[in-house]
Amino acid sequence: MEKKGKNETIIVCSAHSDDFVLGAGGTIAQYTSEGKKVIVLVFSYGEKSHPWLKEDIVQKMRSKEAFEASKILQCKTIFFNLREFHFLEDYDKIAEKMIQLFQEVKPSKIFTHSMEDPHPDHKAVYTITLEVFTRLGEIKPEVYTYSVWNPVSFKTTYPALYIDISKTFSRKLKSLKTFRSQKIHIIYPLFLLLLRSIKEGLRIRKRFGEKFFRIR
Repeated sequence: MEKKGKNETIIVCSAHSDDFVLGAGGTIAQYTSEGKKVIVLVFSYGEKSHPWLKEDIVQKMRSKEAFEASKILQCKTIFFNLREFHFLEDYDKIAEKMIQLFQEVKPSKIFTHSMEDPHPDHKAVYTITLEVFTRLGEIKPEVYTYSVWNPVSFKTTYPALYIDISKTFSRKLKSLKTFRSQKIHIIYPLFLLLLRSIKEGLRIRKRFGEKFFRIR
C-alpha cells in the first residue's frame, strides 16, 4: 500500500532534461498532488543534442524547458553539469553533493533509470544511484527503476509498483510539450507512452498507469 504522508520526499534521478517526464511524469504529478515533495536530479544539460549550437545556448534552452515542465508537475529540479557519455568519469564531481542532499532530505523513495535501458547515460545513472545508496548510512529509502528506451523488460524479476496516473496523465503530456527542442527525439517515446500507460493502467484496472520495479 502506498504511503500518503504529506511529509514524504521523493527523489527522481534523470540522465537528461526530459527523461524524468518520460519515465515518471505522471507519478511525479500524482505525488505532488498528494502534497509530497519531489526533487528531480538531472545529470546533464544534454549539450550533444544540438551540436550545431554553442554549449551555453543548449544548456539555457534545455534547462528552461525542464523548469517549465517541473512547474507543471510541481516538482523541484536540480541540474548537474556532467558530460554526456562520461557520467561515470565525472561522478566524483557530484558524489558528495548528492550524498549530502540525500542525507538532508531523507527521501522515502528514489526513482532511477533501468539497467536494461540501452542508453549508456541511463545505465550510468542507474549505477551512480546504487553507489550513492550504499553510502547513505542509516538512511535506506526504497529504490525503484523506470523505463524510457526499454518499453519491455525481459530480465527484471523485481517486485513491481504500479501508480494510478489517470488524473495526472494529461499533466504529463502537457509537461512533455515544453520540450520544444526535443520534438524530433520524443515522437517515438510519445507513441510508446500512450500504449504503455494504457497497458499499465489495465493491470490495476485504471485508465492510465506507470510501472516501476523495486530494486532495493
